[in-house]
Amino acid sequence: MGDRVIAIDGPAASGKSTVAELVAEKLSIPYINTGNMYRAVTLGALRAGIDLKTKCDEASFSRLFKNLQLDYKRNAAGCYEIELNGEFPGNAIRSPEVASFVSPVAALPIVRSWLSQKQRDFAALGMIVMEGRDIGTVIFPESRFKFFLTATPEARARRRLAQDGENFDGATLESVAAAIAERDRIDSTRKVAPLKPAVDAEIVDTTEMTIDEVVDYISGRIMHYEDSRDDVSGAVR
Repeated sequence: MGDRVIAIDGPAASGKSTVAELVAEKLSIPYINTGNMYRAVTLGALRAGIDLKTKCDEASFSRLFKNLQLDYKRNAAGCYEIELNGEFPGNAIRSPEVASFVSPVAALPIVRSWLSQKQRDFAALGMIVMEGRDIGTVIFPESRFKFFLTATPEARARRRLAQDGENFDGATLESVAAAIAERDRIDSTRKVAPLKPAVDAEIVDTTEMTIDEVVDYISGRIMHYEDSRDDVSGAVR
């Protein structure tokens, strides 16, 4: 089933979330944001009272996962949205506090293993767009549609500054670019599922591209894969 997943990977603020959502909308198929799943787990840990400065460890999350409920469900508008312990957390998963801890949380093997299985289960939905950092390398390596979006740290910092609820007061282009570069370092050097493009992924540099240009490019590439034409046309109709 995983060969029908459209895997869109890339570093923070590369535009992959917006692009993935619009590609899914264009093809009329579900969109799964795995980054939001890691953010939701981080939020769940904070709400459970875990001090992530001192207790960001396997034992803490082993206890957390005994009761944590996490899923993607349709909201009132009919779109798939992350659900945490029976409610839609919305912008709470994008708070500065969550952002400051999500990388070390995501680096824990127990967290990646727990979420990886949940992500693989979504293949049962049929053809979907899933974006994250290891979709094409770890979650669905068998996917026939793999894209790795990237851009310069400066370009990504400008995008991040334009997003509401993403930054501390007083954030500057330089400080956000430095934070993004540090997250790149953490994500690309972690022992478990490091951030990197799959060997058969198409790398798309979005630095000088508009969102619409990236969406049109990826959608066009998918529609022209001859061996997937039946799958895609069936999903779009």
